[in-house]
Amino acid sequence: MPPSRSDALVLFGVTGDLAHKMIFPALYAMAKRGTLKVPVIGVAFPEWSLARLHKRIADSIKRSCGIDNQRALKHLLSLVTYVSGDYKDPATFAPIKRALGGARRPAHYLAIPPSLFETVIKGLGAANLAENARVIVEKPFGRDLASARELNQVARSVFPENSIFRIDHFLGKEAIMNILYFRFANSFLEPIWNRNYVASVQITLSEDFGVQGRGAFYETAGCLRDVIENHLFQIIALLAMEPPSGRDFGAVQSEKAKVFQAMRPLQPGDLVRGQYAGYRKEPDVAKNSDVETFCAVRLFIDSWRWEGVPWYLRSGKYLPDTATEVIVELKPPPQRLFADSAPIPKVGPANYLRFRLSPSSAIALAARVKLAGKDFVGEQRELYLFEDQPGEEAPYERLLGDAMIGDGALFTREGAVEAAWAVVDPVLRTHHRARPYKRGSWGPKEADTIIAAGSWHNPGPNEASG
Repeated sequence: MPPSRSDALVLFGVTGDLAHKMIFPALYAMAKRGTLKVPVIGVAFPEWSLARLHKRIADSIKRSCGIDNQRALKHLLSLVTYVSGDYKDPATFAPIKRALGGARRPAHYLAIPPSLFETVIKGLGAANLAENARVIVEKPFGRDLASARELNQVARSVFPENSIFRIDHFLGKEAIMNILYFRFANSFLEPIWNRNYVASVQITLSEDFGVQGRGAFYETAGCLRDVIENHLFQIIALLAMEPPSGRDFGAVQSEKAKVFQAMRPLQPGDLVRGQYAGYRKEPDVAKNSDVETFCAVRLFIDSWRWEGVPWYLRSGKYLPDTATEVIVELKPPPQRLFADSAPIPKVGPANYLRFRLSPSSAIALAARVKLAGKDFVGEQRELYLFEDQPGEEAPYERLLGDAMIGDGALFTREGAVEAAWAVVDPVLRTHHRARPYKRGSWGPKEADTIIAAGSWHNPGPNEASG
């Protein structure tokens, strides 16, 4: 029996930045598609009038995408009501219950600081607002293994696991979803998708900007927590997982969790941490901060399929480009019939599969192609498939819609969250100091030592090569 659709959305943190930048535009997109038909109860501490909240919603949509459908905007605003109150005060939850009216299956979205998750979840339970309801929790899901376990225990004490939706907008991106589809919709990959043919896998998520006024947040997180442990680990899970028994979210999530469980826990020598020049002068950053704004990691998955294959992860701020790419390097032919068919220093492997995930989406397969003439000499070419499609759902629209109908395929489950934290937990406090690097570079030079052979592949222009 399919899960029931939520009949109301309670948005905690409705006056905050996340709602303004991401959630309101997603709700507007849903209104335009005709999929938003339930009341939206905004909850926050400020004593705002409903008119002020409506103005903020309109401003959000105007800034994000422009208002091109007045009827959809009017429909969205007609669904929104507002409750002001302190989350720590049990009396706040009574007007929420009144605002819900006849709704019996609400979805509670916690777009609030992680420090308040436990308070609101317990408040919902005490006010009898959790029965037949769902809770949508924004990342981060804890900041280490112990806190993740504690948060999961609190959530599970009020909601069943299948009613807890841990949202990570990264998983809602079309290009990320396409990894899962591409792997299991094409039979030609399976024979080579293992340790016998794959030499290594590189994943780079680079940004050409700094912390952008979020110094206080970054001081509590850092690149390892903010990007590597969640975003890049999710990409690894989709690339490394075994075929699920079906497409239902339980089967997919179980296989992803097995990947995290098979990851070898990191040691200090497995990562290089970096900090861009001038980070310590950012607002709300400690003058002697050792927080990393760059991280390069080498890890292994101790499974039958991937034993011995190194996975290289890299992310950082103030790097040359804003892009996310995956390079699956294939081993060279077993016999070198042609001198130029081996990996070329500073050029890279002759054969690889490249997934470009952002800022646009593409898949490319690299191969050597013979040049005209008597000599057996070739050049590197990419078979290139450009993937961007018009009309794609934005990540928050897709994820919010999925949570409302109870589809958990793109959300993270309790076991996977804790298994991922267990991999990085040993190096969260025990690590080498962050190395300085220049803005606009590819991070500290020490990151090159992470790769035993070869070099990092730096994301290039979004076009076919050769």
